[in-house]
Amino acid sequence: MAAGPPAGMGVGRMSGRVAARAAFPWLVVAGVLVAALSLRGPILSVTPVLRDIEHTYALDAATASLLTTFPVLMFAAITPIAAVVVRRAGAEIALLACLVAVAVGTLIRAIPGFGWMLVGMIVIGAGITVGNVVIPVIIGRDVPPAHVATVTAAYTAALNAGSLATTLATAGIAQATGWPLALLLWIVLTLLGILLWALHLWRDRLPDVPWDERGSGEAPLTTATVPVVMGARPRGILRQPVVWLLLAAFGCQSAAYYGMSTWLPAMLGDLTGADATAAGALASLFQGVAILGPFIVPVLARRLPLAVPATLIALCWLGFAGGMLLAPELFVLWVVLGGVAHSGGFVVIFTVMVGASRTTAETATMSAVVQGGAYVVGASSAPLLGALHDATGGWAAPQSVVLGLTVAFAACLLAAVARVRR
Repeated sequence: MAAGPPAGMGVGRMSGRVAARAAFPWLVVAGVLVAALSLRGPILSVTPVLRDIEHTYALDAATASLLTTFPVLMFAAITPIAAVVVRRAGAEIALLACLVAVAVGTLIRAIPGFGWMLVGMIVIGAGITVGNVVIPVIIGRDVPPAHVATVTAAYTAALNAGSLATTLATAGIAQATGWPLALLLWIVLTLLGILLWALHLWRDRLPDVPWDERGSGEAPLTTATVPVVMGARPRGILRQPVVWLLLAAFGCQSAAYYGMSTWLPAMLGDLTGADATAAGALASLFQGVAILGPFIVPVLARRLPLAVPATLIALCWLGFAGGMLLAPELFVLWVVLGGVAHSGGFVVIFTVMVGASRTTAETATMSAVVQGGAYVVGASSAPLLGALHDATGGWAAPQSVVLGLTVAFAACLLAAVARVRR
């Protein structure tokens, strides 16, 4: 039998490894951030070429927008299943499975035929839902407490960076290669995430430690954009008025965000006369500026009452929607305001949620209830806006709906903030 290491060497190596990991888990964070690039980008990559897809398959706007609707519905429908996957498989395997599902969905979406595109988007949505649940678990478990908020903000920024990249570049790539190949090429980001996370698993796997023991832990309460694991029964939660206010606010924000994300490239193309590449670049501001939002709101909230950043975010949403309707020639200003609004709005909503909760389990349950309902509402907006555009031949009616959503968002969010302050 082979001789083992000298006494204490194994313990020393392990304790040194744990200490290094406790200092800051660079490879884990890098894997999380690269994975995050594939947790929104594959959904929004279709938006710059949605008109091309309509023409190729002879679709109306409402039908074409199902490509962004189905993944959002999966966020609401699959979250409980995703929570089970995380608990049974462990966090590391769950995140790897998430990325593999996104890659497989991207390949399915590349098969000719609109039906295959929908199937691919459903698979992508299911994979992303697992990632939505598991990444906060990994951040809360592996990142030192002093860095959790910063890493969570960086993760949120990476989600928007993935959206920025795909919105900015897809139309230009499509002009050179055709839109099917342009959509398929984004699989490179997902494969990079798979390779980096597999490297982490290879380096970090310890002998005789089952994977289901490695995935234990709760999602941190700092996550601002994604579903979290259910923690308790929702019956008592539903009797709290603040929950319904937050559900309404998050539902209105999700509807405004996903509706405008889907149609903004086409809208700006029609309003400015720009080609698909230029319109996609203009629309990418909506995702690019959102990288800053998660960092702005916490800074304000540390120094000012929560009502101040909440009011600022509400005004940004109203400025975005009202400006696009009344003065579309200033679209750059309005799109910048919209980018700050949708990313900062997530942070404000979940800050209010934490303030309204009494326990960790109550926060987790409230989060799941609010987000489950909100994503259903959010999924309905893109088909509605597309149908209104087809019926009226213009964008005024869809923009009026978005303005109404932002007014309702502002009223519900500020009412929720007022209740938490009592």
